[in-house]
Amino acid sequence: MKDQNGRSLNRGANLAISPDRLWDDLMETAAFGATAKGGVCRLTLSDDDRKVRDWFTARAQAIGCTVTVDDMGNMFARRDGLRNDIPPIAMGSHLDTQPTGGKFDGVLGVLAALEALRTLQESGYRTFAPVEVINFTNEEGSRFAPAMLASGVFAGVFEREWAASQKDRDGISFGQALDAIGYRGPHRCGDHPLSAYFELHIEQGPILEKENDDIGIVTGIQGIRWYEATMIGQEAHTGATPMTMRKNALLGAARMIETVNAIALRHPPHAVATVGLVEVMPNSRNVVPAEVFFTIDVRHPQVAVLDAIENSINSEFRTAMSDYDLSGSLTRIWENPPVAFDPNCIASVRKAAAACGASARDMISGAGHDAAFIMRVAPSGMIFVPCRNGISHNETEFSTKEQCSKGAQVLLQSVVEFDRRLAGEL
Repeated sequence: MKDQNGRSLNRGANLAISPDRLWDDLMETAAFGATAKGGVCRLTLSDDDRKVRDWFTARAQAIGCTVTVDDMGNMFARRDGLRNDIPPIAMGSHLDTQPTGGKFDGVLGVLAALEALRTLQESGYRTFAPVEVINFTNEEGSRFAPAMLASGVFAGVFEREWAASQKDRDGISFGQALDAIGYRGPHRCGDHPLSAYFELHIEQGPILEKENDDIGIVTGIQGIRWYEATMIGQEAHTGATPMTMRKNALLGAARMIETVNAIALRHPPHAVATVGLVEVMPNSRNVVPAEVFFTIDVRHPQVAVLDAIENSINSEFRTAMSDYDLSGSLTRIWENPPVAFDPNCIASVRKAAAACGASARDMISGAGHDAAFIMRVAPSGMIFVPCRNGISHNETEFSTKEQCSKGAQVLLQSVVEFDRRLAGEL
């Protein structure tokens, strides 16, 4: 195969990432927001987020990449190809973490992509298309709901103004926080076409480790729905108010916490549902709780089952309010429908895993990822590597150097394989 100038395209058979360099990057970035228990608290658009963004910019520029930022804070590190008139092939994920997050969730996808670019640069390999690394803003959704906020704007799922107006629990808007750390870029979010997008991630589940497989070839992502609920009763003195005359909002919330769990158990084996955030007001030991705010996270690969679960939750919520003489509201604030990834991207990952000698299995992602939204605007695929005991969103989250490097190698070869496919089509 030759380029438009008649030069032979390097087949890339000898490309090899540096496991040590990738691991050093993972450990170095873990210092930005490091916790006492060995994890990372690097919330979206915090000062530690600014620091890791500055670090990423410097490392990308050091290998000759051009770094740009859009008006949602998404970052793009670009290495030119032989044909810069066509959209880039992108790799990426996110650098923000949960409040008690680990060193690998999201970060591995960005740093492995950076290592892939380093490897291409050092080898002198010229891809047909430009290749980019993307750091998406607010994937976790732990500070600003919903999750994948900036990739959602990129894909046209969310309106830019609405996304920028979302506030954290302290009343600070996304737009205000973005300006505060100096990462509101000049480019309009979404005005950035892609030829393809590949995302490497830890599995965040136990299957790969249990089955002793190196690589998960992700064929799709299950549907996700998020809800916010408020139950309102009446403040009263705990010593002077008879039990039969109370309007205890916490009792209603406790009923719903147990009920949400029970509803998911009615739809085995894939349904999961969780109440993960609860706020009680006035939160005093001698005042009957007057108001409770809580969230519900529901996931399943089929829309029909998601609908059935939602209907059951709504019905039980009304019953609980009636039983405890409460008022309130239950609102679905976000939905990410089930996603099937692009067949050509999946085929590229499959071929790359085989070429790297990695054992692999097809799987559906139980967690949401930026790739779910990007699939709406560009062919996309994902690669999983094992994590110890399947634990993630936890300070003990861990993948070995070997597991991370195998994933990075498959990521690089997937991009090279897709690039060859693209060159043959144009």
